[in-house]
Amino acid sequence: MAEEKGKITTQAEDFPQWYQDVVREGDLAEAAKVVKGCMVIKPHGYAIWEKIQAGLDRRFKETGHKNAYFPLLIPMGFLNKEAQHVEGFAPEVAVVTHAGGKALPEGEQYAIRPTSETIIGHFFAKWIDSYRDLPLLINQWANVMRWEVHTRLFLRTTEFLWQEGHTAHADHDEASEEVLRILDLYGDFAHNVMAMPVIRGIKTESEKFAGAVQTMSIEAMMRDGKALQAGTSHDLGQNFGKAFDVKFQNEEGREDFVWQTSWGVSTRLIGGLIMTHSDDTGLILPPKLAPVQAVIVPIFRKAHEKEKVLPAAAGLRDELKSAGVAVELDDREGKRPGEKYYEWERKGVPIRIELGPRDIESGEAMTKLRIADGKVKMPIATLAQDLGGVLDGFQDFLLERAVKFREDNTVTIDSWGDFTDVFKDGESRFAWCHWDGTAQTETAIKEETKVTIRCIPLEGQGPDSEPGKCIKTGKPSKRRVLFARAY
Repeated sequence: MAEEKGKITTQAEDFPQWYQDVVREGDLAEAAKVVKGCMVIKPHGYAIWEKIQAGLDRRFKETGHKNAYFPLLIPMGFLNKEAQHVEGFAPEVAVVTHAGGKALPEGEQYAIRPTSETIIGHFFAKWIDSYRDLPLLINQWANVMRWEVHTRLFLRTTEFLWQEGHTAHADHDEASEEVLRILDLYGDFAHNVMAMPVIRGIKTESEKFAGAVQTMSIEAMMRDGKALQAGTSHDLGQNFGKAFDVKFQNEEGREDFVWQTSWGVSTRLIGGLIMTHSDDTGLILPPKLAPVQAVIVPIFRKAHEKEKVLPAAAGLRDELKSAGVAVELDDREGKRPGEKYYEWERKGVPIRIELGPRDIESGEAMTKLRIADGKVKMPIATLAQDLGGVLDGFQDFLLERAVKFREDNTVTIDSWGDFTDVFKDGESRFAWCHWDGTAQTETAIKEETKVTIRCIPLEGQGPDSEPGKCIKTGKPSKRRVLFARAY
């Protein structure tokens, strides 16, 4: 296992180690070994999260949602009110049993927030009286804690950051529209901002959120062929409304329970970003999420060259900033240009601009795209206006490459023998297969192969609906569903 600083294991050699190496060399995060299972998100990694956060937050507010904040500590009695919910989260809950040096009675103990449906349900009951108070559209940016045995930075840690939306509605149709609206919002963000194509669909009964009526998800393919559940949107029905007595008076004057939804994405998206785009050299970031879209590296050897190059580089930096490019001027002393190139490549910066005395004299700067083998000269005078198009092309290329990779690694399977052959030796792809719709068959396939049903695709997200026979039992199947190994 490669651990030494500077080395990146190849994807083909050891994909999990490659991932850890890219995170380390990209200076994104590190394990907080003094706090088991947790991570420290370093400035470069957190800057990516801030861009994800800003992009999603704007979209939430455009669709009428407002931000709020609820306590980190949740009374254990709240969790116990919704039976499926407490059962689903019981193994992951961290409990505060002492306060002020004294043991808390069992009825006064607190869970550290694993998710907030229960405590938000409690406050919804206080805030909602009439149909005029609906819909109530709330989002929370927060941290959560879920005990994990096997952790991996960004993908699965005991504490992580996320947003969780919680809404209440007067009828089920309106709540169902909200679930789908958010699923589409997540899907569009993944596609257009992350350059990460996803499949939108419905989770099976065994895979849905604890306490939900139905869960929808977006599923992305990573470069090892595994699936990543990148976001979820839940129809909670009236389950939490009844558990927390969230009632309202409808337009007819009758009392009814609200219909609720919840939905969320987390810092897991950064893991998805890494495993969708990066290569054996290190991190690759789509320009729309890159904290630094362009870096200028000044090149000089002598003092008089420095006096000429640095002002020109600073002027170019200011022009690029004015044009809306997130740019850094790397004028650090004591580091050779080659060292700087290496570092910024590891950090996934989309484009590097090299500026030396000869470049200034010729009026052309040497540029290097993170995804290109060679360098290209670009006119300095028009660089600020031209770079936007170059970055757009970079973004489009990453999306097209990710789509092609998914297409090249997606198969349609009609027999159990072909299924086990495709998923032998821990390998993974996306496989469209018929399933008889029973939990027993789903469990049997998972136990035998460690392959799961990722989702039942929504219309237009997979093969056309056509009847067939289950690959495992041969029983009738209404349509194909998506199978893969998953993170």
